[in-house]
Amino acid sequence: MNIYELDTPALVINLDVLERNLRNMAQHCAELGIALRAHTKSHKTPEIAKMQLASGAQGIVCQKLGDAEVMARAGIDDILITYNIVGKPKLRRLTELARWAKMRVTVDSLEVAEGISAQAKEDRVNIEVLVELDTGGQRTGVQSPQAALELGRRIMDLPGLTLMGLMTYPSHLRAKPFIQETVTLFQNAGLPCPVISGGGTGNEAISKEIGCTETRSGSYVYEGMTRVRDHRDLSPERCPVRVIVTVVSVPTPNRIIVDGGMKTFVAFPPNPYGMIIEYPEARMYAMSVEHGHIDVSQCSHRFRVGEKLSVIPNHAESVTNMHEVMFAMRNNEVEEVWQIRGRGKVQ
Repeated sequence: MNIYELDTPALVINLDVLERNLRNMAQHCAELGIALRAHTKSHKTPEIAKMQLASGAQGIVCQKLGDAEVMARAGIDDILITYNIVGKPKLRRLTELARWAKMRVTVDSLEVAEGISAQAKEDRVNIEVLVELDTGGQRTGVQSPQAALELGRRIMDLPGLTLMGLMTYPSHLRAKPFIQETVTLFQNAGLPCPVISGGGTGNEAISKEIGCTETRSGSYVYEGMTRVRDHRDLSPERCPVRVIVTVVSVPTPNRIIVDGGMKTFVAFPPNPYGMIIEYPEARMYAMSVEHGHIDVSQCSHRFRVGEKLSVIPNHAESVTNMHEVMFAMRNNEVEEVWQIRGRGKVQ
């Protein structure tokens, strides 16, 4: 089936561009001499995660347990969750996953570590642990190398946990002294630190420079080697995702309405909200809940109701989470239909 025959709005991904993005990132990390751990939060789709692994990633990283469960059920067995796991329901799910996949998590407090340890002991499983460092992200993470050392020491005494090293996000040069001091403290105290995990698409070389052993990258899948900053960076050669929409109204010669609005694209600034491949001069300037408003005053083409357009969205990651399926295509012909099994998995 041709993508312009799909019922709309439809989420489509160009396999040629996707595969090139995967190859480029794998090659980039190989040349840097740093392991790539592929983030799945951008696409939430096991088929793409398996492509990341096949292209050279050593394992995957998920942000939420729900994502990890989806990936583990698909047969992926090397999973890092970079989020504090808190509360009995989540702890039970974590230890259940650890029965049939290698699970690694991050912690930034003794309370989090003790909770995971107690459940791991009760369920007789082992969880690998990284101590998270706040090296400037001001999100989660211990606040000093000494605090990391103290937490690492306490983890060593907790049953069901294996201390594996350190994690930080994002990778910045300013993090280097923090990481170096922490590593030295760990070494002097005899604490294991085989893994130092950095992150952020586009920060792979920085991760290597500041001493990381692996780099966590994810948005490269959709956006090539660097992040899209605004609509001017959108390109069919670099961005594989697009949404097929239908013109449902032509109220004036200068304005058309398509059948994709906030619940299709997400009202994610800045506008225009994407690039219309067929008519780059057209401008999607506003969105209602289910209507996309497009200024076509700069287009010589006369638009008609029923026409199909393909739009590269500004923030493909958020758009993916709005859809149930993704159509994988090559040369505008659908080759596969993928269920976005991780969509909505916020728990």
